[in-house]
Amino acid sequence: MNISMIRYILAYILCFEGAFLTLPAMVGFYYGETKDALIYLGLAGIVFVIGMLGKIKKPKSEAFFAKDGFVSVSLGWILISLVGAVPFVLTGAIPYYFNALFETISGFTTTGSSIIHPEVLTANAKGGYHVISHATMFWRSFTHWIGGMGVLVFIMAIMPLGASSSIHMMKAESPGPSVSKFLPKAKNTAKTLYLIYIGITLVEIISLMIAGLSLFESSTLTFGTVGTGGFALLGTSIGGYSTAVQIIITVFMIMCSLNFTMYYLLLIRKPKLVFFDEELRWYFFLLLVAIVLVTINGRELFSNWGEAFQQSAFQVASISSTTGYGTMSNFNAWPALTKAILLVLMGIGACAGSTGGGFKMSRLIIVIKSVKNEIITITHPRLVSKVKMNKKSVANDIIKRTMAYLGAYIAILIVSVIIISIDGHSVTTNISAVMATLNNIGPGFGKVASDFTCYGTISKIVLMFDMLVGRLEIFPLLVLFSSLFSGARLQGKRTLGINTMKKNL
Repeated sequence: MNISMIRYILAYILCFEGAFLTLPAMVGFYYGETKDALIYLGLAGIVFVIGMLGKIKKPKSEAFFAKDGFVSVSLGWILISLVGAVPFVLTGAIPYYFNALFETISGFTTTGSSIIHPEVLTANAKGGYHVISHATMFWRSFTHWIGGMGVLVFIMAIMPLGASSSIHMMKAESPGPSVSKFLPKAKNTAKTLYLIYIGITLVEIISLMIAGLSLFESSTLTFGTVGTGGFALLGTSIGGYSTAVQIIITVFMIMCSLNFTMYYLLLIRKPKLVFFDEELRWYFFLLLVAIVLVTINGRELFSNWGEAFQQSAFQVASISSTTGYGTMSNFNAWPALTKAILLVLMGIGACAGSTGGGFKMSRLIIVIKSVKNEIITITHPRLVSKVKMNKKSVANDIIKRTMAYLGAYIAILIVSVIIISIDGHSVTTNISAVMATLNNIGPGFGKVASDFTCYGTISKIVLMFDMLVGRLEIFPLLVLFSSLFSGARLQGKRTLGINTMKKNL
């Protein structure tokens, strides 16, 4: 493993996080929050200097393999979260570092599960952000935007890395069963993705401002939307805003739950490849069916069919995109059938190549077709049948990887639910809490419909792990732990061998 290259990448991450921390500092100065602004500015300088010192010495070798990419991405996400939690503590927004770390990991992984009670947010906003400053609320939401497309993808677009390094990091961080370059170089692909991401961000900010929101409100809500995160300024999430604002956010949640490659194909005028994409068609079909069922089932909660449809569309878009915004007091207000539909959507999630989380629609299609193919093989042994998507055969390694992902996903889900059950909450609360964090949704059902303060330290550690493993698609973190374990075991064998030699001598 190329340790020096990994160190170099981590140093770059610190440099960029230092630069990112200057933005909430500027917000603080604008709103007259001098103390908080200076905290962010001072921390930004310290982090940036540490990063610059870390990358003074360039790596001796640029050899970079898949394992290096997975380890770099995993350590990068852990590092940026550990540093990103510090301003919450220093500003007094979240006094305890452990809780601040939970909030930060939730932000960067675009989960949106919070330990801040909704009543605190509402009182804070009504009081002019007297408890949690504008600067900190901006940073809280901005973590969604940073993590949405992927911090390593952003750095890869700028950082001078070789072709092998870039593609290995993109494979480790990009959501979906496979990663492909739609441009000759992975670096150019990363740049294009971020230009599209920035473009969508700006369009939504402008749209929300036209709908009557301030620049601060528009920016923070947009960060949560395009990053499919879900942190809001109010305890009522999006429920306190106008219907126009809710419709705009609904549209952009759906847009950001789609594969960003589709937007590139539209830009180069290849709409046929978009309209005939199998994952896209199945995803829209699922959204339509879910919206209709939720509208019918929840009609009695609203004054007319139009409002029922609009609210149902918002909630389905929010859950399927794994954003986690809400317009009602909490998810518990929905009828049982609606909650069951939303729970299924939690598991499926968004499309591959989007900023959303979940199992991904493309993986679900591959699993269903693989099961169908296995049935055909059993009933007709001599018939050669292959799994196809978009009229092309799916490679065996992708099918194998998808099945392995499914197995690991189910195992992590079961083990997580068992461990957090020590806190004594209901099965509904525990399952939805794990589903919400593992699929990067945000809120769940039961006691976690609004916040996650009901869980103890051990459970929060498990849920933080679930957030990270869900955002990084399981295997990067497993590779990291495997590398650490194998390294410790190898060191143990070496120590045992040395002691044995000394004893023999």
